[in-house]
Order: sequence, then C-alpha cells, then structure tokens
Amino acid sequence: MDSIASTRVLILGGTAEARALASALTGHGVPVVSSLAGRVAEPRLPEGEVRIGGFGGPDGLARWLAGERVAAVVDATHPFAERIGASAATAAARAGVPLLRLQRPGWRPGPGDDWHWADSLGAAARLLPALGTRVFLTSGRQGLAAFAHLDRLWFLIRCVDPPEPPLPPQSEVLLSRGPYRAADEAELLRRHRIDVLVTKDSGGTMTRGKLDAARQLGVPVVVVRRPVRPRVSEVTEVNDALTWALERVTGWPGEKSAPAAR
Repeated sequence: MDSIASTRVLILGGTAEARALASALTGHGVPVVSSLAGRVAEPRLPEGEVRIGGFGGPDGLARWLAGERVAAVVDATHPFAERIGASAATAAARAGVPLLRLQRPGWRPGPGDDWHWADSLGAAARLLPALGTRVFLTSGRQGLAAFAHLDRLWFLIRCVDPPEPPLPPQSEVLLSRGPYRAADEAELLRRHRIDVLVTKDSGGTMTRGKLDAARQLGVPVVVVRRPVRPRVSEVTEVNDALTWALERVTGWPGEKSAPAAR
C-alpha cells in the first residue's frame, strides 16, 4: 500500500473505546471505517465512515477486507460480542490482515462487595431465588428469556431499546442509556426496593455506578463472566491501539512489535 490515502483501518464495535480510537485515527489523517452491529436503534456514531450491519460471516468479512484494501483491523466490540470476535479472528487470518483486540479490563470485587459469579445468563437465573425477590436486571435486552420462568420474582429491566418477549411475568422495563452516577443508582435501588442486581462483566466506567451503589446498600450482585474469545494480540488502552494501528498504516515510530496475545 503506497500511501495513507490507499489504506484504511476497520474498527469493529460501537463502544466508547471504538469511538475514541476512530476520533484519534481520523485526527492523524487515517481513513477509518467503523462497523456497528445495528442492534441499537440510535447508536452514538463515531467520526469517519460508518458501516451498519454484518459482513456475512468470516468469509464475507475476509472478502471485504481484501476488496477494501484494509491495512489493519481493531476489534473494539463489547466484551460479550462473541460471534463477531470469532469472525474477525478467522477473517483477518484468511485475508492476511493484522488484527488487534482493544478490550477494556473486566470489573473486580472490592471490600464490601457481595458478588456471585455465573458462566451464563441461565446460570445467573438459577442463582437468583436464593439471593432476593426484587431484581435489577442490567444484562441488556438480549437473552432475557433466560429469566422468563422466574414468576415469583419481580424484575426491573434496564436497557437502551425495548426488549422483545418473552420477559419475566412480573417486570418493569426502564429504557435508559448511561453513563450512570453511583448516587443516582443508589436512589434507583432504594426506590424500587431492589435486593439483588444482575450484570454482565462489561468493565469500564459508564455503568460502574450500579456496582458502587450495590456495595453501599449491601445488595448482592450476580456477575456473568465474559465468554472465551479467540487468542489474538490484545491491549486495554486506546493509546496503545492507536500506536499499533499507525505503525501498520504509516510506519509510525513507536513500538515495532505487536502486543503479545493473551
């Protein structure tokens, strides 16, 4: 590839980290295509070109990478975007395009936390009857069917867009988008008399407030572990992903070796 104008960086995901990376690369004059899954009705759009919708699996993505002369791919999807992460790893290998995962660190319990880990939403649902009767469910609108059989529990379900049935028979849906402050989250827990919280281990600061509120009020938390994803080179900071991408597009004078896979 002979110039910046003939190269592109594909950023997968609509996360805050993906938007920050798109802005930084655009500021360096690097053409960026951000790919969003299209599951949110009104997503926050990053700078640069935006593509919404799938590629047709790993084969379709590999063809797209070759046809669009992509210099590098950064997988900055949500930690629970299992399918696209696997497709990206397979497609990048087939197309011979370098791939980096930009993934925020997961949450870790601290003093005073009462956390209960689960390997899936179904496992989380099985833990609930022994922990409480009024549930704050913040795992997103996908997979709510795992809780639909819990007819003796009451659920406050918070998500960005309206969820599709089946839902728990005793439930209230709260449509909202972060960030959330701990003080506001504590007030929400008190107002709805919440006695157990369910969340995925999404990491980051935008939705961390509910965990701080739960600790403050002594509310137990069921945390769904992240899925296992293919081993690829990985960083946790946007600046590290920026340096990596610039190296592959412009020969940016930074670290010359890719981060080790972990």
